[in-house]
Order: sequence, then structure tokens, then C-alpha cells
Amino acid sequence: MQVTLKDIASIINGKVFGNSELIVSNIAPIENAKSGDISFVANKKYLKYLADTKATAVIIDNFSESYNVAQIVVENPYLAYAKLLTKFTYTPTTFIGVSEKAYLSDSVLIKNRDLVSIFPFVYISENVEIGERTIIHSNVFIGKNVKIGSNCIIHPNVSIYKDCIIKNSVTVHSGTVIGSDGYGYARDGEQHFKIPQIGNVVIEDDVEIGANCTIDRAALNSTIINRGVKIDNLVHIAHNVEIGQNSLIIAQVGISGSSKIGDNVILAGQVGVAGHLKIGNNVIVGAQSGIGRSIDDGSVVSGSPAINHSQWLKWAVKYQDLPELIKRVSKLEKLVSGEKNV
Repeated sequence: MQVTLKDIASIINGKVFGNSELIVSNIAPIENAKSGDISFVANKKYLKYLADTKATAVIIDNFSESYNVAQIVVENPYLAYAKLLTKFTYTPTTFIGVSEKAYLSDSVLIKNRDLVSIFPFVYISENVEIGERTIIHSNVFIGKNVKIGSNCIIHPNVSIYKDCIIKNSVTVHSGTVIGSDGYGYARDGEQHFKIPQIGNVVIEDDVEIGANCTIDRAALNSTIINRGVKIDNLVHIAHNVEIGQNSLIIAQVGISGSSKIGDNVILAGQVGVAGHLKIGNNVIVGAQSGIGRSIDDGSVVSGSPAINHSQWLKWAVKYQDLPELIKRVSKLEKLVSGEKNV
């Protein structure tokens, strides 16, 4: 990377304040950037580093003459940083074709074998279809009748059970299981009788699924992850769940069976969603919240059970006063009952 600030500004749609011909060669965090680096400030708590930074330039949302550093002003510095990082770290893929050490059933259909990478020790079962420019890393298992689209990346040690559908530009990270059985049992009075799970999982375009996630197949129809959803590591999505477009599901979230998550929803870390609920569009759920009821569009909730976020903040402040409050109530009870030596 050797690029002028003028060229960077054109990439990220920014305006340069300072010498636009300065050259930078690296992207670095603001707190330890050095000469030749470009950095960014997306969170105001990092503004304190600007006075002493040695960076050649910084991407920021508001120009200030107080800082002795060239500045590129953009509306969204974090998005600009992401675009810049993508531009200068992207490595064009050289496709290797199908490794001789991979096992493919004779009925596997690959759209163009010269435009895929199927690494050693991949196992691909009967009637699987794979699109162009898809990369499947070692130790991946793909079950019968699976369909995988174009421009997908399946990282090592992923298991994709039979009949699942993965569309285009999907990334699945290591250790994830797609299409394992949903959790369904009927009790006969003495033991739990397993209910066969005969549906599948459908992953729409432009989805990213983190490492060690489990997405269960539906009991009868489909578990659906819609376009643009981003799922963090260690997430469990149960059978018949549907997640709406562009939603963010953060680490250690668990979503119980048949719940429907709307578009543009954020479920923060360790959120638990009970079964058969509906979470509306544009909902934000705070970390470690427990969702036991359906949530209306546009709500922001926190806590367990989850309530309005602003109300939860008030309760959280009061919670630390509970020990003293208990003492006061106990003292008042004794006074009312007429006890002496209170």
C-alpha cells in the first residue's frame, strides 16, 4: 500500500484537510500509529489521542484545527475504514480446481471446475450442486442434495447436512454445523420419543456465519436466514426460526424454535429468545437480555425479562441500592410491629 491522501479520499468519498499529496503505506490504530500510517476515529473516546498522534493522517467525521495532523473528513469514519481496509488487503483468488484428495460423488454438479477451489479431504455427497468461484476448505462435509451458490467460502471443518440450500456470496466459518436436527421430542409417559426433523435450512445471499455456530433444520419446512444477515461466533438458531434481512446476531445468542426475527434487528451478546415469538423490524435487544414475549417494531429493550431500555437503565441504577433499602424496610416493619431496640 503506497497511496496519496487524495486517492484515499476518492475511495472513501471524503474531503482532505491538509496536504493531499502525502503518502501513507499502512492502516493503524490511532493510539499507536506512526509516520506513514493512516488511522481513523469512529468513537469520541479516542479523540484524546489526536493531540499527540504520529500518524500521517486520520479519517474523522469533523475537521478540527486543534490537531496537527492531516484529516480526511467523511460522514462515517468506521465505514470508511472498512472500505479502505477491504481495498488494500483484498488478494485476488487463484482457483485450484478440485483436489485429487477430495471425495466427490459421481452425481456432484460443479458449474465450472476451473473456477472453484475444493481442497483436500473435502467430502461431497450425492446430487450436490456448487456454483462458480466458490471455495471449500479441507475437512468440510456436504450432505446429499445440498446446493451451494457462487462466490461462497466454506472454511475448514464445516458440516452441511442433507437438503440444505446456501445461496450466493455466503461465508461460513470453521466448526459451524448447518442442518443438524431440530430439538423435538414427544413424551410417551415413560421416555422421550424423537420427532424426525425432515425440513432443511436455507441461507440467502450475502450472509456471514461465524465459527462454531449451529443452525438446526426445520421440523417440516425451512429454517431461513435471509439476505445480509451477519451471525457472530457461538450462536444457536433452532428449528423453524426465520431471521430477517440485514439483522445482526452477536456471540452466544440462542433463538428457540419457530421464533421469527424481523429485518434490521440487533440481538446483542448472550441474548436468549424463547420459542414461537415474533421480534419486529428494527428492534435492538441489549446484551444478556431474556426475551419471553413478542417485541413490537422499533423497540429497544434490555434486561431479563426484557423491558424498555430506558426503564431498565433506571432500574439498574436502583438495583445497587437494594441492600440499604432492605435494611430500611426491615427497620420500618419492626417499628410498625412495636418491637423495641430497633
